[in-house]
Amino acid sequence: MNAPVSSANLSRVPCTVVTGFLGAGKTTLIRNLLENSKGKRLAIIVNEFGDVGIDGDILKGCGVDTCPEENIVELANGCICCTVADDFVPALDQILSRTPKVDHILIETSGLALPKPLVQAFQWPSVKSRVTVDGVIAVVDGPALADGRVASDMDALQAQRAADDSLDHDDPVEEVFEDQIACADLIILSKSDLMDAAGSARANAVIGEHVARAVKVVPTTQGKVDPSVLLGLGLAVEDDIENRKTHHDDELDHEHDDFDSFVIDIPSVANPDDLAKRVAVAAEQENVLRVKGFVEVGGKPMRLLLQAVGPRVNHYYDRAWTAEDDRRSRLVVIGLKGLNRPAIERILAG
Repeated sequence: MNAPVSSANLSRVPCTVVTGFLGAGKTTLIRNLLENSKGKRLAIIVNEFGDVGIDGDILKGCGVDTCPEENIVELANGCICCTVADDFVPALDQILSRTPKVDHILIETSGLALPKPLVQAFQWPSVKSRVTVDGVIAVVDGPALADGRVASDMDALQAQRAADDSLDHDDPVEEVFEDQIACADLIILSKSDLMDAAGSARANAVIGEHVARAVKVVPTTQGKVDPSVLLGLGLAVEDDIENRKTHHDDELDHEHDDFDSFVIDIPSVANPDDLAKRVAVAAEQENVLRVKGFVEVGGKPMRLLLQAVGPRVNHYYDRAWTAEDDRRSRLVVIGLKGLNRPAIERILAG
């Protein structure tokens, strides 16, 4: 699995990139995250081209103490990846200088933005040393997909596109949609309350045609997703982005209580890679969305930190166990309501 990371890497501020077309529900999702941050101090970079679907004022009006108005920065001069030095780095400087320190940064992209170049901007030395891409979240319009469209209002989408001189007007919007899906670590299927079972199946089938990796799809209504499902993925996407191939390379209302979350104690493990394989099996067989926790490895003085998003598992030794630690292996499991806990416990226990 992944090699251990340095303490310098552990100090970088995580950033979540939220992508998706005009009207898909990005702002609603982010607002829900702000209102349910559970004390986590957030900042937001809104990368907009003047389009009405990405409205910084909506977010500034939330009145959330953990994300004050000054922590919301709007960039309207073009795509972040094209204005790294002029816009993105100063925005980061502004956010990272805040006191108290920001715990997590959300980046809401313009509806027609390609996520891959944005993530590649995190490879700049002055950026990479301070922040990391925790994960890429693609928000897709469920009812539109069920009806054979990538957005609910295709005319508005085309008008937005025509008004933006920085975009390639020859690229079909369907290719932009496919590129957004190809770069995602989680896909949020919005407006799920507006679809019946057949419509949901059609929408999921469209997504499935364009997902080359094992990526989970989370159905939502009004952007209501527990923040623990979306934040803290720990994926360092900037280190993997070249493996995400894109065209431009050459029925359920799931409120927070619609997620199951429980803690499993497992025995000390001898081989972290074997545990990672079991976590991947649990994701595939039992529809687990997230697994995270600390693990005791036999004979090792170091504590193993494990993070999993679906079947994609990261693990590394983060520090030595101390006398104050409760030295045991405990994993938090998160998934949609109805998880088979006994089955998952059997898989993870080995």
